[in-house]
Amino acid sequence: MNTPTFDVLIIGAGLSGIGTACHLARDCPGKQVVILERRDAIGGTWDLFRYPGIRSDSDMFSFGFNFRPWNELKVLADGPSIRRYVTDTAREYGIDKKIQFGLKTTSAEWSSDLGCWTVTALHEASGETRTFRARYLVGATGYYNYDQGFLPHFPGVEQFKGQCIHPQHWPEGLDYRGKRVVVIGSGATAVTLVPAMADDAAHVTMLQRSPSYIFSVPGFDKLSAVLRKVLPEKWVYAMARKRNILIQRWLYIASKRWPDKVRSWLLSNVKKQIGDKVDMKHFTPSYMPWDERLCAVPDADLFKALRSGKASVVTDHIDTFTETGIRLKSGEHLDADIIVTATGLQIQVLGGTELRVDGETRAVSDLMTYKGVLMQNVPNMAWIFGYTNAPWTLKADIASRYVCRLLNHMDQNGIAVATPRASDDSMTDENIFGALGSGYVQRARNTLPKQGRDLPWRVLHHYERDTQMLVEQPIEDGLLELTPAGAGQSRPTAALAA
Repeated sequence: MNTPTFDVLIIGAGLSGIGTACHLARDCPGKQVVILERRDAIGGTWDLFRYPGIRSDSDMFSFGFNFRPWNELKVLADGPSIRRYVTDTAREYGIDKKIQFGLKTTSAEWSSDLGCWTVTALHEASGETRTFRARYLVGATGYYNYDQGFLPHFPGVEQFKGQCIHPQHWPEGLDYRGKRVVVIGSGATAVTLVPAMADDAAHVTMLQRSPSYIFSVPGFDKLSAVLRKVLPEKWVYAMARKRNILIQRWLYIASKRWPDKVRSWLLSNVKKQIGDKVDMKHFTPSYMPWDERLCAVPDADLFKALRSGKASVVTDHIDTFTETGIRLKSGEHLDADIIVTATGLQIQVLGGTELRVDGETRAVSDLMTYKGVLMQNVPNMAWIFGYTNAPWTLKADIASRYVCRLLNHMDQNGIAVATPRASDDSMTDENIFGALGSGYVQRARNTLPKQGRDLPWRVLHHYERDTQMLVEQPIEDGLLELTPAGAGQSRPTAALAA
């Protein structure tokens, strides 16, 4: 049986994979592209997570693809809307016909002799193993384990007589009406779940070990709604996108440059929302803004739920689960019928795919990324990884544009293989998340790719500078080893030749 061969093979049909495939359709229309997707639907994260209130934690004008505007005026969109947006985008560009579903990619091996990747995947429904070949490989799997989220061991958990649920595996049709619910966590998932469940549950308690920074954003873009009455929709979208990107970037830079002032501003806004109803100790983190991700809530919905008395927040440590809830270190007992463990993600790169080059295993944690997109010493491979301090898709979009530029440059110059090469002393111990102190980042310290000392081996987390590097700078820079088709030796770039 012949192994199907493609120009580009993409692993993952979520935001990153669909976005990359659409860029290829636009900028490299002659390429034969296939996407291998483990799930049976498009959407990735937005197909997996089905818990109440699931929504974006970034505004949709900048979270949407740059080539297909998000034209709704809801600022933080719900999960089903985002899933529909990704699916509609795939259909509009004909990408839905290029996806093979139900395939868990297990290994990808580059052969210098063949000049291509051989990708092995398991069709989980049938147990059948399938192989594919591709000249170029793109990993677009996000950065966490779809099989399981992070779940710490809780003493006495086996005693609890109610339901214990991780948001990553929300039971379909769960009835929590009139139930006492405890949500363990203080991140984006927890602050989404609490107001979403509060109206129907008897009471919802958010139990946190320590507070996070939470700020309210408008749920509806009133300014764009007014402008759409007098300006073309395309202009309004472009202005809103640029405005929101600048605001997000300003907030991040200000947090790093004037942390005390930003901290005071964030906390004063929380104080205005909760008034005297809730103790500010529950919303006063011990760290500075953007040492961990900020949590956005639309129209102060979390604070409204707390003010109404339908929800409450407790800052304490768990002593043990009991038959009827959780006993805290302070001695307080939280009664619960349902406990939701919103305790975070489990980091995993490339969806667990084993990477090999000419028979040698390559662990990405031992490598650096080149311009945040290619992998050090790995031929013909890109890794689409978005931002952690801004909407994910901003980086995914420009990374995809770079891949298209690279492929077109290779075709125009008769190049078969492109491999980033670094000097031996370039690598540091820091990973690509940098100083971000979130729990899932710290747990993945030895899982993620490393940072280099200098560009292009450092990840910038800076949209304007990344855009210049990926979209405007020349492909050939002296660090990208280019091998002509049919040649055994690499072609020196202009800088190397000099």
